[in-house]
Amino acid sequence: MNSTRRVFLKGAAAAPFVVSGMSWAAASAPRDRIRMGFIGMGVQSRGLMNMFLPRTQVVAVCDVDRTRREDARQKVEAYYKDHPDQGKPMCKAFVDFEELLAQPYVDAVCIATPDHWHAIQTLAALRAGKDVYCEKPLTHDIREAIDVMKEVGAQGRVLQTGSMQRSMREFRVACELARNGAIGKISLIECSFGDPAIPCDLPEEPMEPGLDWNRWVGPAPMRPYSSVLSPRGLHKHFPAWRNYKEFGGGMVCDWGAHHLDIAQWALGMDASGPVEVLPPAEADARRGAVLTYADGTQVIHKDGFGVHMFGELGEIRVNRGKFWFSLGEQTVAKWTDRQDQGTLESTLAKVEREHLKDAKVRLYKVEDSHVDDFLRCVQSRQRPITNEEVGARSAICCHLINLAYWHRQPMKWDPAQCAFREGTGDAKWIEHSYRDYKVS
Repeated sequence: MNSTRRVFLKGAAAAPFVVSGMSWAAASAPRDRIRMGFIGMGVQSRGLMNMFLPRTQVVAVCDVDRTRREDARQKVEAYYKDHPDQGKPMCKAFVDFEELLAQPYVDAVCIATPDHWHAIQTLAALRAGKDVYCEKPLTHDIREAIDVMKEVGAQGRVLQTGSMQRSMREFRVACELARNGAIGKISLIECSFGDPAIPCDLPEEPMEPGLDWNRWVGPAPMRPYSSVLSPRGLHKHFPAWRNYKEFGGGMVCDWGAHHLDIAQWALGMDASGPVEVLPPAEADARRGAVLTYADGTQVIHKDGFGVHMFGELGEIRVNRGKFWFSLGEQTVAKWTDRQDQGTLESTLAKVEREHLKDAKVRLYKVEDSHVDDFLRCVQSRQRPITNEEVGARSAICCHLINLAYWHRQPMKWDPAQCAFREGTGDAKWIEHSYRDYKVS
């Protein structure tokens, strides 16, 4: 059994947490047309592949489900046959992600598997010399987040986390307003997303041929097959594995990975994080967990607008396709639906022109797409907008909130060491136990 399938993180666990620096220009850039491999071919990956196909040469796909695996390979072949100017139909299909990673013709990989596989596959890809685009949340626990941050630097690779909201103009403008003091000192940010993860208690269903269930479960505790976790065939929905703590982090790690990431950006905490985590006041509540930062600012999980920032002078509310900026009782700019004046783009342009013209803090600006930003950085060897530290620290915020719901205890946190402090919490909570499984 390969070490990536058992306890390959354990060696790093004993080392002190230091994110090493590196020269991003030192690594050699791949050839002009980047050759991509895809690990996991569900709904999210199929959407991503549609973006990568005209921009790269897709040469490999991998899935433990035969139907999804073969469908992906055939779609890639058909695409390049119809678009010979964009690449050649030379895609291979794999059931084992490590076999895909062993191929020297793969330059970079896109990972869109269930959360419990993210870090294992990312670390294996980095060690195989591949650049990585990995879906959010970047990791399934805090220990994995620490190790991914270390490994990107150690291997000299480029990593982009799929937190694409940072590449959307409305979120950048909102965070630039916040960082430049447009609403004064921020005391509170409310982030709206769903429930924490729960233990999996799904009943057993009959297995069907074509799915390697042992590989799907992988490092997680073995349990009977359920189509809720891995629907057969070419399903068009996002499976509910994400609701169960063995495989995902609930909506806390699903949508929370998006909105908490924006809160971190707005507060300038990309290289740090909260210093305290508080459970909700009500027993069994699934909203109300709080992240507290060193300056007293609180980020609260509750239902609301998306990301809602409260400052001493006003408020900023932002969600996908929605933006609202107010000072005192006056609405300065608003676009939440078609009844509002102008368009979202014209609203944002006006805010930038009138309130950010002389901004001292300028945030990373993506002119096109999140995927394009990743590919440019693969060529330039620069760090992309949601690099490993951004993705890992946003994931840590999600994991801390889940821990607050699971254990219902206040916890002091050291964001520099990524460890509990002052006798609170339990070091065992920061990592999962991996199942020692063998490939059939």
